[in-house]
Amino acid sequence: MGMSRAAIRYAKAILDTAVASGNATGVNNDMLLIVSTVNENAELSEFLASPIITSEVKMNALKEVFSGVQSETISLFRLLQENKRFEILATIAAQFNALFDEMNGVEKATVTTAFPITADLEAKVLAKVATISNKKVSIENIVDPSIIGGFVLRIGDKQYNASVANRLQELRREFSN
Repeated sequence: MGMSRAAIRYAKAILDTAVASGNATGVNNDMLLIVSTVNENAELSEFLASPIITSEVKMNALKEVFSGVQSETISLFRLLQENKRFEILATIAAQFNALFDEMNGVEKATVTTAFPITADLEAKVLAKVATISNKKVSIENIVDPSIIGGFVLRIGDKQYNASVANRLQELRREFSN
């Protein structure tokens, strides 16, 4: 059984439990935190994947790093401890987020900006989103200096290019015509 299939199974089980207890949003926030923490911390990622470190030590570390998480999240840690599968924790968490968004009719939008997105620009992007999609949208920011300024918005198969690089290209075209 592959890593992702196992991860989907765990994620579904935890989501069902969280929905039943009316706690899906809280658990989703935990999972977002887990994804970003594990992905931004190579040491933690290696620690969780290490075959030498016992499940018990991993469990205690997770409880410390993620103190204050929901009981469903702790249940997931316990399941992974029993099955010695801590290395798929971040994958499960990401799957959980995807399932949660799907369940809530949330579409994922990627916004590419030249610099990390500011609150001001995010407001502009959300205004544009509203004209493209009638669903709730979660925004993922990708930083790409080559677009110079402005933003490129992608939702599903739709793209809206409001980047400076794109505008310069259009000007070039106009002048060469």
